[in-house]
Order: sequence, then structure tokens, then C-alpha cells
Amino acid sequence: MIMRLFSNSSRSRERFLEAILQSAIEYAIISMDLDGLVTTWNEGARRILGWDEAEIIGKPAAVIFTQEDLQGGILKREMTAALAEGHGNDERWHVRKDGSLFWASGQMMALTSDDGEVEGFVKILRDRTEQRENEQRQRVLMHELSHRMKNTLAVVQAITSQSFRNASCMEDAEQAISARINAFSKAHDILLQQNWLGTTMATIVEATATNLGLESSARFQSVGPAVELGPRAALAFSLVLHELVTNANKYGALSVGTGTIEIVWSVRDEAGDKRLNFSWREVGGPVVEVPSRKGFGCRLITSSLSAFGEVTVDYAPTGLILRLDASLQKLQYKNYSDAEE
Repeated sequence: MIMRLFSNSSRSRERFLEAILQSAIEYAIISMDLDGLVTTWNEGARRILGWDEAEIIGKPAAVIFTQEDLQGGILKREMTAALAEGHGNDERWHVRKDGSLFWASGQMMALTSDDGEVEGFVKILRDRTEQRENEQRQRVLMHELSHRMKNTLAVVQAITSQSFRNASCMEDAEQAISARINAFSKAHDILLQQNWLGTTMATIVEATATNLGLESSARFQSVGPAVELGPRAALAFSLVLHELVTNANKYGALSVGTGTIEIVWSVRDEAGDKRLNFSWREVGGPVVEVPSRKGFGCRLITSSLSAFGEVTVDYAPTGLILRLDASLQKLQYKNYSDAEE
């Protein structure tokens, strides 16, 4: 009777432990013998790794390791650590039945008998792929944010110092700095609305017109196909267009009642390389003279756009003409680190 009760108690305990083992579906719990052959395989292991228990029992546990790790002796190293220290920590890529990889963290521990003899090992791991990808995305975002901050501060610093250098008085400098930073800020607002993924050429042109009160003016005309711009290109065009309009208001086509601005862009395919042709043309304004020295606006226009392609500025007597022949790929880079390569 006592033996029967003990036997029933032992079986109940085994069923209880088996229930716990199989209910831990978020963890792959795998036991193996001293030769590394699988002896138990829980439901969590089936869900995470893909093999059914019947097809993996008796097979080498090495199948869940990458070839690179096996060649590097990682499995043996984990077993050695489990014997020497009680556990071997594991955080690396593993292989599913379908050959796909996932990032897992876990431990390898030694299994001992009642008399202390090592009988095998148990490996417990959890799929951490999503967590790792989130961490990687966070690192990329922080890296990109750092680039953006540095570039933004550099632009603001250049605007400030050059505006002071070219202004005739403090009031002129203050107005120039305020207007330029405002144009830069408006471009940032547009990009934020698009999660900083970029915007279109038409949106930047329209924002420039609106910012300077020209949105309903027949004297400011633009036409072109839908063209996506990356953040860096969008900011560059925003500043350039602001400078061009400001100059046109002071000295060019918009300084007289008969002048107009024509902005035209198109895309061409040149042996698989898509190129943007962009032009700014002033018509009907006063006779243009080549400036005796280059001001901040002129230098900003050239330096900002030359990062994307070839810029030409023609001080034609009939009106200023600016042309850009640029790589569409460069214009559409989504982050600063790519654009700087």
C-alpha cells in the first residue's frame, strides 16, 4: 500500500513537471544527452524552432546553431561552461527548421543524477529577435538624430555668421537671420509631418511661395512631375528657394510690377541613371548685371545644391537663370549618413 502511494505520488509529480514544461510556450526547453542528442523537446521549442518533438528526438541539438558558431566551437564551449560554472550563457543567432535565423538569449545547464553524475544538458532559450531589431532601430535613429542635429546647428551657425558679415547694419542682419531660419524651420515642419522620410519638390516650392506671400500670385509659376526628395535635399531646396525669392524681391524680377518667376523641373533617364533637371528663370525684371562679389545667398545656393549635382548660375541680362542637373538617387537619400557617403 505504501509503495503504491509512493508510486502514484511519483507519477503525479512527473505529470506536474511535464505540464509545467509544456506550458512554458515562450521558452524553448531542450534537454540532450552527453553526446548532444536531443532527449526532450517542449511545446515552446516546437513553436520557436519549428521541429515537432517526434522528428527531433535523437537528433543532434547542433542543428539549431549556425554553421559559423559550430565551426567556432560555441556548442562545446557552452557545455564546458555548464560543467565548470553551472551554466553557460547564450545570446546569439540560432537556426529554425526552415533555415531562417532568429536572435535568442538563454542558458545551457548540466543535468545530474541523484548521485551527482552528469547525465546531459538542458538548454533554455527565448526568441529575442523583435527586441534586438528594436534596439538596432533605436541605435540607427539616435545616429541619424545626431547627424541631423549637427547639420542643423551647422546651418544655423552659417546663417547667423554670414548674415552678420554681409549686413550693412544690425537691423538688416536681424531681419535676414530671422527670415532664413524661419524658412529652414518651415521645411523642418514639412518633414516632421512626413515622419522625416522626405517630401515632394512641389510641396517645397508651394511652401516657399506661401511663406513669402506668393501662393496666389500669377508672377510665381511652377510646373513639374511628382518628385520625391529626401530630408537633406528638401532642406537644401527650401533655403535655396528662399534666397532666390528674396533676391528677386530686392533686385530681380519681383522688384518691378512686370517680372515673373518660372520654376520648371523634369526627370530624365540616362542609361539607367535617373537625373533631375531643375531650373529657376526670372523674366521681365530689370536688366541683370553680374555681381562684383558673391554674397551669402549666392554661396549658399551653390554649396547647397552642388552636393547633389552640377549647378550653373547665368546672370543673363534678361533675367537670372539657375540650373541644376542632379542625381535623383542622391536627392532621395533618406538619411544624412547615406547622403554624406
